[in-house]
Amino acid sequence: MTGHVTTVDGRVAGRRGQATRQKLLDCLGKMLSTSPYRDVKVIDVARKAGTSPATFYQYFPDVEAAVLELAEVTLRESAALSELVAGRSWTGKAGRQTAEELVDGVLAFWRRHDAILRVVDLAASEGDRRFVRIRTRIQGAVVKPLAETIDGLQARGRGGGKDISSAALAGSLVTMLAAVSAQPKSLQSLGARQTDLKPALTTLVHLGVTGRKPAA
Repeated sequence: MTGHVTTVDGRVAGRRGQATRQKLLDCLGKMLSTSPYRDVKVIDVARKAGTSPATFYQYFPDVEAAVLELAEVTLRESAALSELVAGRSWTGKAGRQTAEELVDGVLAFWRRHDAILRVVDLAASEGDRRFVRIRTRIQGAVVKPLAETIDGLQARGRGGGKDISSAALAGSLVTMLAAVSAQPKSLQSLGARQTDLKPALTTLVHLGVTGRKPAA
């Protein structure tokens, strides 16, 4: 990895420098899971990483820049989500399995990256185009192949709703999954048990994609 990371002033970071930079990012990621984004300060991240603010500033001009780096890493990891849809069957029991694995995969990804995705959503909702781009591309990793799948099914007269936009339908389904993953406690307080969510979401996704309930 040496030579792939540079400091703020353009110098190439050595192995130790890369390790320090990564430790700062890891500590920031942990802090975002317990503290509001706006409350996280450089001195707090540096202290948690066992280093100094001066060292932090060698790699990032501010906390926001480090948050963007975490968001970019999450974006790169999201590319694998397309494998949950591309080339998968939506027929019979295989279709149920596809819907289940799509639900499991999206929920697991959003929960694993919950802290940084909450920050991405917040900044995007405030109009920050950098975060809007990241959020769009993360969602697109699932929305695009899912919309293509819906298009293919509709062309064969098998999809759910011939007059419904495949992009709108796929986007709505992915947004639904992301929202559910972000609100488990709220849903529980409303009577939706965690054990009931997966089958409910599987049914909704399968219905949305194929127009039919999943096979028993």
